[in-house]
Amino acid sequence: MKLLSSLGSKARSYSSRLLYALGFFYEVLKETGRFFRKSQVGYWVLRNQILFTGYEALGITAIMAIAIGAAVNVIGSSIQQQFGQSQLMYSMLIIVITRELGPLLTAFVITARSGTAIATELGTMVVHHEIEAYMAVGLNPISYLVVPRVIGVTVSIVILTVYFNLFGLLGSYVVAQFLNPTPTPIIEYMGKLLSILTVTDVLSGIMKALVFGMVVSVVSTYQGFSVNRASTEIPVAGIRAVGQSFILIIVTDVVVTLMQYA
Repeated sequence: MKLLSSLGSKARSYSSRLLYALGFFYEVLKETGRFFRKSQVGYWVLRNQILFTGYEALGITAIMAIAIGAAVNVIGSSIQQQFGQSQLMYSMLIIVITRELGPLLTAFVITARSGTAIATELGTMVVHHEIEAYMAVGLNPISYLVVPRVIGVTVSIVILTVYFNLFGLLGSYVVAQFLNPTPTPIIEYMGKLLSILTVTDVLSGIMKALVFGMVVSVVSTYQGFSVNRASTEIPVAGIRAVGQSFILIIVTDVVVTLMQYA
């Protein structure tokens, strides 16, 4: 009986947390639709979020994209020589970088950088009763604190994904020439890439980036608001934000990929 009671209690607790999370997500969507239709003091929060999430991540995104693109370039050139498939390398670059690794790795980087920061920042505000202060002066914390971060993170991930694709497809050519020089000139290389690249490839990566941006931002803000009153809960909220975001990103990536290739 104790075991059944314990399982029932855990099930009720999980159900209540799930309902609260769904309600939080609904409120975020509702306030997001209103954000640009009225004067908002949250615009500076949105600007700062894009600056921190997007602009300050350009360096690490470029380095990662060039490294991944160069690796795929070298491997593709080797396979091309073995099997005589001249277009195989370019197809590999398009699929691996534009459709898969571009949005996925960008989302991982943003989760590690901004997801932790958002969760700990909001958790600190909860502990210091700043959320209550916003409500006392008539400001909706969802509209002022959450929505700008959701929009900022989502926009940043989309832009960084396109940025990743550019460096992965073009910047990697220069590095690959040092590692495994090929006689293919860059003009011919770019021409073959563009001949294979389709609108579907680009839209696929952007769609994933949009979904990943929503996942990272909503999970991070939710975990930040889940802090109660103890400061020791703040780092736990950051860890949960990163862990849950990683899991949901991978699950979402698999689902979207299966839908695209079904």
